[in-house]
Amino acid sequence: MEQFTIVESAHVVPQRVVTNDELATFMDTSDDWIYPRTGIHQRHVVNDENTSDLATSVANELLAKSGITADQLDFIIVGTMSPDNLTPSVAQQVQGNIKANNAFAWDLSAACSGFVYTISMASALLATKYQRGLVIGAEVLSKLVDWQDRSTAVLFGDGAAGVLLEKTSAQVGLLAESLKTYGEQSEFLTAGHQRNSNYFTGELSQADPYFHMNGREVYNFATRQVPVVLSEALDKANLTADSIDVYLLHQANARIIASIAKRFGQPIEKFPINVANYGNTSAASIGILLDELRIEGVVHDGQRIALAGFGGGLTAGALIIQL
Repeated sequence: MEQFTIVESAHVVPQRVVTNDELATFMDTSDDWIYPRTGIHQRHVVNDENTSDLATSVANELLAKSGITADQLDFIIVGTMSPDNLTPSVAQQVQGNIKANNAFAWDLSAACSGFVYTISMASALLATKYQRGLVIGAEVLSKLVDWQDRSTAVLFGDGAAGVLLEKTSAQVGLLAESLKTYGEQSEFLTAGHQRNSNYFTGELSQADPYFHMNGREVYNFATRQVPVVLSEALDKANLTADSIDVYLLHQANARIIASIAKRFGQPIEKFPINVANYGNTSAASIGILLDELRIEGVVHDGQRIALAGFGGGLTAGALIIQL
């Protein structure tokens, strides 16, 4: 066991809400088409905020709720596929914004598995000499969406969430994990392609920022591979599926989550879903769900929970955590 406690959790989303009915005013779609296929009714979309703004808001909320000061942080890790810049990273911007002068910071790019991967990295750091750090998933996916492409535009939203983790001597923390990457299938979900474009190529080409997705392949991948990584993590922890109190899955599509619950032989009630309100927020989605469930008291100390992410890369990962 890698021992840590979740001191606090937090999430923020932009105020602007875009419903399926609003999308129907400028593209050939409807709530009657979107919701049955995805479970999504609406998503939050930024006005002038960028990813670092949302991540900084989460960091400030975590510090305010915990009473820990920024200079007590050892590290900040941000999972994101939609940074403000290639450099500086979002995590570096957050570190500067909150004046965490003793913290080192970096971004981790694992798309929709980003929150799971970042907690794994943080737990490894806490197993060494470090005492506490922030793990944040933050995305402004609206800047990667072609709003004329109804196959992808209806799916994604903006948001950020995070946890403050701290080393502890108590018997809580990461029990086991299974992280996997399937790079040979990477073409099934891409965004933010940067073409080779320089003076010496002789032909300057434009970058392609937008999402491109093979929905059927991604659906099949998620429903097949998430039960695999969950089973592997449970086996490593010498636990059964029934021993998990709550399964927190990446919120990509309600039908995917229902299919995974069925394949895994667990009641859907153990798989809370909030995708109706937020859409797919990639690395932010599990953190948003976690914070909402902690506020509601559905997730609390003493439980065993499973976190599972899946998506672009293609990637999948599962963590078993004792609270």
